[in-house]
Amino acid sequence: MAKKTVADVDVSGKRVLVRVDFNVPLDDSQNVTDDLRIRMALPTIKSILERNGRVILMSHLGRPKGEVVPSMSLKPAADKLAELLGQDVAFAADTVGDDAAAKVAALQDGQVLVLENLRFNPGEDRKSDDAVKEPFAETLASFADVYVNDAFGTCHRTDSSMYLVPLKMVGKPRVTGGLVQKEIKYLSETIANPERPFIAIVGGAKVSDKINVIRNLLTICDKVLVGGAMAYTFELAKKRNVAMSRVEYDYVKLAKELMEEGGDKLELPTDTHCGDDFDADCNKQVVEAGNIPVGFEGLDIGPETAKHYADVLSSAKTVVWNGPMGACELPPFSVGTRIVAEAIANSGATSIIGGGDSAAAIQHLGFGDKVTHISTGGGASLEMLEGKKFEAVELLDEE
Repeated sequence: MAKKTVADVDVSGKRVLVRVDFNVPLDDSQNVTDDLRIRMALPTIKSILERNGRVILMSHLGRPKGEVVPSMSLKPAADKLAELLGQDVAFAADTVGDDAAAKVAALQDGQVLVLENLRFNPGEDRKSDDAVKEPFAETLASFADVYVNDAFGTCHRTDSSMYLVPLKMVGKPRVTGGLVQKEIKYLSETIANPERPFIAIVGGAKVSDKINVIRNLLTICDKVLVGGAMAYTFELAKKRNVAMSRVEYDYVKLAKELMEEGGDKLELPTDTHCGDDFDADCNKQVVEAGNIPVGFEGLDIGPETAKHYADVLSSAKTVVWNGPMGACELPPFSVGTRIVAEAIANSGATSIIGGGDSAAAIQHLGFGDKVTHISTGGGASLEMLEGKKFEAVELLDEE
């Protein structure tokens, strides 16, 4: 999946259309409360500006479903970008309308323009009729000389800005940005050729979200360690007592199949930290896995499991982690996740942290700077770990 990047393209004096992921949280006063996604795009933006390119940024924010929703405007993200760059950033009040066209035409070398929320226009939705999508994509494509995909979080989708726009820019450079390049490097290339032992840790609430991830990892990993609420679905598949624990009854049969496929490669918790309520002050017990008392629910892996998982990770050379080991937002049921995170950070392995809760957890626990790569894409990370190919990336120029 080696693709050309924006660094391979002469951007001087050219208009560069960059699909970024500025889907950032806003408070009631329309202030950005977490600018991580904007900061992750800065290397690509700065690379273009430093080489006298003209940057046109497009993104979605929220789910306005083809209608203008003022509370989902990208203007706060544009303002935050201006602050981070230390320069003015122009903002277009529409995406493909008169204001956007005028501001694209006025853009000079070394300047930045942010278009309004792509999803304010029904043409962005991949499910819209061609009569709606085609003119929308054609107009966006006409704005630029170069297309850059730097929105890994939406790379698994084929919305117009991800797929139809670059499709209409055949003959012009269509490349990845630095962020997407990095994600592909770690989530695809490193996993395809890992240094061994290669250990995966899979947690979170639902087996249903991760069946294909586990199935794919079992074919390439030396060990797959399971934690989180999904472990109780596996325990039920073994006909053991899970009491009030969260279980996906429709997936018990599939969990049993995964255990049969995985054999010794697939490891489940041997003990469980449980409580009689989802509350930090609840009554708590550590019990053998599959032996949870009536009225209690499993909320974290137990200390024996945490120690064992940490021991396994200590000798790893490549690690992939997706999903917390328990209710990590609820001390003291965050202990298992913390021990696993610390073990990964101290392992010296090439460590790849999937998006979503595990990425947030490792940052919150203070180990973010001690791992190799933290993915910015939740759903996209999962699909890449499943071994899926992304149409939005496949059509970009080969290296």
